[in-house]
Parts: sequence; structure tokens; C-alpha cells
Amino acid sequence: MALTGILFVGVTGIVRHLGSNLPAVEAAFIRYAIGLLIISPVFLRLRHHRPSASNMKFYAGRGLVHGVAVMLWFYAMARIPIAEVTAIGYVSPIFVTLGAVFFLKEKLQFRRIMGVVCGFIGALVILRPGFETINLGQMAQLTAAPMFAASFIMAKKMTDKTDPALIVAMLSLFCTLTLLPGAILQWRPPSTEEILWLTLTACVATTGHYTLTQAFKAAPITVTQPIAFLQLVWASSLGMFVFNEPLDFYVMLGGGIIVAAATYISHREAVIARKAITPPANATKL
Repeated sequence: MALTGILFVGVTGIVRHLGSNLPAVEAAFIRYAIGLLIISPVFLRLRHHRPSASNMKFYAGRGLVHGVAVMLWFYAMARIPIAEVTAIGYVSPIFVTLGAVFFLKEKLQFRRIMGVVCGFIGALVILRPGFETINLGQMAQLTAAPMFAASFIMAKKMTDKTDPALIVAMLSLFCTLTLLPGAILQWRPPSTEEILWLTLTACVATTGHYTLTQAFKAAPITVTQPIAFLQLVWASSLGMFVFNEPLDFYVMLGGGIIVAAATYISHREAVIARKAITPPANATKL
């Protein structure tokens, strides 16, 4: 998960370098199309182990949600500072908590309620509605956050019965199909330099998705999620030292509140899980 964070921040830096000259949906499409070519050998396994119809629907649903989220993320990355994109993206774990309640029928306990409330307070600190104009880049990233949360929940569910490489390959396939219509409508011939940068983006991002899926397979989200918050440190450093972006006090404060809220939820869930499986002290020792 630590490696995943470094890789995704690398993707962030490359996309930031590309800027906004290329339409967001086209840039996202090219990135996933190249990623699909990179991971295409995985599809050879399907000759012997074809996914069921229900699994294919699951893959398609995830690809649709993730594809739209990536397009919004590309749009946001070209318009607001790297640290701000990363900090707003940390709202995703809050939506994961809400998703677990509504879709996995988990109980909405008090600690979760407080964690969600604090998470949204952190988002408000970053956006400062009424004091600052909320721009389209911020809105795009805020809209992408629950979509990424849904995608991560679906990925976690799939790791119980599917090879991580196949999960990443299917994501690349269905994201490419999702982004294709928009890319055709807004197509602008990319330069050779843009193709090269997007190829590097595809390599780094595809590797990041593989390490992310491996992390989900190896440990519960409650264990891996706090490590992901290191991305804010890497992203802030990248923006400051490479792109000369000043550190915004409110972005750091709001990001810190969101990180604290999500870390608290993760910690409490891990404690509850350990209590559920730990035998009492007077239990028979084997």
C-alpha cells in the first residue's frame, strides 16, 4: 500500500505536467487504452477460465463508475493544486464507510457517525463555501470521490475469488470502453510528447492498481487505508518542490481533519475485529 501511494502520486505529477491542453476524457481514454495493451497478456487466461456472466456485469459496473471518476480526476488535476486534489480525494474513505452501511448492511455506529461528520467538516475547511468560490476543479474531484470509493469497495469484494492481475485487466478494458464515446466526441490529435507522457502514466498507474489490489487481497481495508494517507505528504512535497505550488493552510488543516477521522474509523474497526476473533483469557490453549 505504501508503494501504491508513491506510484499514484507519480501519476498525479505526470498528469499535472500535461496540463489542460488535452481534453480530460481523451487523456483518460489514451491512458487506459495504453494500459490495456500493457496488461493484455492476462486475457490469455480467459481461454481456460472464463468469468461468469454475473462477474462480467460486476466488472462492467466497476469500469463504468471508475471510468467516469478518472475523467473527473483528470479534469481536476489540470486545474487545482496537487495537494488540494489529494486532500479532497481523502473524502473517499468516508464514502466507503457510508457505502458499507447502505450496501453491505453494516451498522451505523456512533464512532462511524462521528468519523463521517468530521470527514465532511474537513472537506468544508478545504472548500470554504461562502468564503471562497468553489471552482469546477474542486467540484470535479468532490464528485469523483464517492465513485472511487464505490470502485474500491467492488475491488475489495472481488479479491476474495479473483486473481488481482485479472481484476486490473478488466478495469482497464471497461474503463477504456466507458471513456471511448467521450474521447471520440472531443478528440484532438495528441502530440508525440503527450503520447509518451500518457504511456508513462499508463505504466505507473497500471502498476499502482496491481499493487493496490494485492494490498486489498493481503489485508483488510482498515489496515491498508491509514497507510494510503501518506499520499498527502508525497503530493504536497511534489507540488511544492517540482511545481512551485504554495502549501495552503486550509488544505493542510482540512486534509488533516479528514485523515484523523478516517484513521480513527479504521483503528476502531480493527479493534472491534480483533475482539471478535480473540478467544477469552480462560479459553483452552492448544
